[in-house]
Amino acid sequence: MSEKRPRVVVIGLDSSSPWTLFERFLPQMPRFRELLGRCRYGTLKSIDPPITVPAWAVMFSGMDPGTLGIYGFRHRKPGSYWDQYIPSSRSLLQPMAWDRLSRAGRRVCVIGMPPGYPPPVVNGVYISDFLTPDDAQDFVSPIGLREEIRNVAGGYAFDVTFRAEDRDRIGRELAEMTHQHFAVARHLWKKEPWDLFALHEIGPDRIHHTFWKFFDPAHPRYEENPRFRELVDEYYRKLDAEMGLWLDEIPPEVRILVVSDHGSQAMQGCFCINEWLIQRGHLALRGPRPAPGTPIEKTDVDWARTRAWGAGGYYARIFYNVKGREPQGTLERRDLPAFEAQLTKELQAVRRPDGAPLGADVRVPKQVYREVHGDSPDLMVYFGNVAWRSAGTVGYDTLYLQENDTGPDDSVHSFDGVYAVTGAHAGVGQRGPEENLIDIGPTVLDLLGVPVPPEVQGRPIAAFR
Repeated sequence: MSEKRPRVVVIGLDSSSPWTLFERFLPQMPRFRELLGRCRYGTLKSIDPPITVPAWAVMFSGMDPGTLGIYGFRHRKPGSYWDQYIPSSRSLLQPMAWDRLSRAGRRVCVIGMPPGYPPPVVNGVYISDFLTPDDAQDFVSPIGLREEIRNVAGGYAFDVTFRAEDRDRIGRELAEMTHQHFAVARHLWKKEPWDLFALHEIGPDRIHHTFWKFFDPAHPRYEENPRFRELVDEYYRKLDAEMGLWLDEIPPEVRILVVSDHGSQAMQGCFCINEWLIQRGHLALRGPRPAPGTPIEKTDVDWARTRAWGAGGYYARIFYNVKGREPQGTLERRDLPAFEAQLTKELQAVRRPDGAPLGADVRVPKQVYREVHGDSPDLMVYFGNVAWRSAGTVGYDTLYLQENDTGPDDSVHSFDGVYAVTGAHAGVGQRGPEENLIDIGPTVLDLLGVPVPPEVQGRPIAAFR
């Protein structure tokens, strides 16, 4: 295969924002700073919702979440109240860029791009993602590479347990995991002149969730802790060094894209969506008040008096209790538009504890997406431009929590991710205009000379050529 054939490397740094990558930690990253000097770079606008799953799938398919049928980490099974499933690589309803490249005879190596378990069969290598079960043996395709992958760096971790108090342990494990991922990437890179080589690194996301309040003085619960602040700086120095070792091996004619799925920001708190629905009379429970932090699915819901309930996370997923759809539905389908309008108005009137508007941004999937497949919520609600999480648990005497209701957590997501691309004809070494995440996959196909099908929603970014 000729070295003159177009080749692309994608380095995915999960949860990296313009502030973290281009400002706060750039002094710790001399190799990345050097790379930016060869790049057009800027803000990459994420999607609805700005969550790891589905954002990476949107990025590399060029299709929105409704078309893909993926709306987050957890999905409710149709016809049930509490049965849930986690999307997998088999949940995707559209091909990814590496699928299209494989069909075109191009060689691809993909490491950790979610949702990536079980690893799909491609024309090359695919190592599964951070959602891989702990005891999984089928984490790489072809399976014959399994022991080779494990031996390259003395093991291979897919993720760390990060919503916990033992932050020193988390820091050590994150540094080791990131080393393993890049060591494997460098090992596989040398095997052949891949057309597309894509790596996803979850480490920045975990560092932000665990340590944000120690490095951002603007965090509402900022803590002065030099040791943890240095731990985060050291992580970024190690990330930069690992990336630099790989950059040394990538020829200058290979196009490099550094991208993130979304950004990060300080978590302002949690809004208790189900407590609010109870107060408004839309959700009814039987019996005494549950203990604080009780999952809604472990309560005795009076479905005969319930019109809606919600799920927590980076956004509130609200579901209606519809006759003929839910087991004990109460809402007639003809009444849904009026109920939705009422609920939207009530949500938009919610205020924070200080009296300022909470900023409920209410979105209807069928109005946001070109198509709605899979098991979408009825309403999607962001609070305070995603700075407030949604708490699905109940039993509180307040609508607001300072901390995440599912464990220690310092940060939430934002819509502002990042991009940096080498080889652009204009704007090299400068910050460029905002681009859209959904256009990255089509751009990769375009850079590699593979036509983008007309049904794909994203389009190649002309400025990247």
